[in-house]
Amino acid sequence: MSSQMLYEGKAKKIFKTEDPSTLLVRYKDDATAFNGKKKAVIPGKGRLNNLISSKLFDVLNRKGINNHFVKRLSDNEQLVKAVEIIPLEVVVRNIAAGSLSRRLGIEEGTPLKRSIIEFYFKDDALGDPMINDDHIRMMDIADDSDLVQIRQTAQDVNRVLKEIFDGIGVLLVDFKLEFGKLKSNGGIVLADEISPDTCRLWDKATHEKLDKDVFRQDIGDLPQVYEKLLERLEDAQ
Repeated sequence: MSSQMLYEGKAKKIFKTEDPSTLLVRYKDDATAFNGKKKAVIPGKGRLNNLISSKLFDVLNRKGINNHFVKRLSDNEQLVKAVEIIPLEVVVRNIAAGSLSRRLGIEEGTPLKRSIIEFYFKDDALGDPMINDDHIRMMDIADDSDLVQIRQTAQDVNRVLKEIFDGIGVLLVDFKLEFGKLKSNGGIVLADEISPDTCRLWDKATHEKLDKDVFRQDIGDLPQVYEKLLERLEDAQ
């Protein structure tokens, strides 16, 4: 089904299809961390991220949260709606961890009084710097109505994902979202992926890490950890 490759990122390749309103996404086995400074090829990783992301996008669709996912095509491929990605990483935090703990001196694992939404400018050369609403407007990345929609959707996604993961004994610590404008009508939808690559997930009882931190910190076998998470999601359905 795939033909011309449009783009290759750190974890995925994007291809044209016969329908200009849809694209094919092929998940790679590549793993990166620290803005690409740490790299590895991990057999089976692409399959696991594709299966997990497909399941989560499907649930979000059924909950009325618009996203680019159409259907899973194979173990490593999915069909998505064509979008123009908005160059923002939208990070939602429920529990202090990672850069939030380092920046603000909050002990990792501290539950936040309320969820926090942060914006980062998608630019590898600049190291994806954190920016605020004023920066976003100044750079014409998004207007006020876009930001209202993005924030509301991020909160809705957080609510649904917390329900999903709570049901399988997992804490949703934080996660990254990306959004795009549909090529067909310009509407904003959730895009990219939702997987252990883009979420911090801890076992509720043991705080065992079930995400890419096992690769970042060399504390576990990534495919084994992702497989464990996939099995929990499948058992819950």
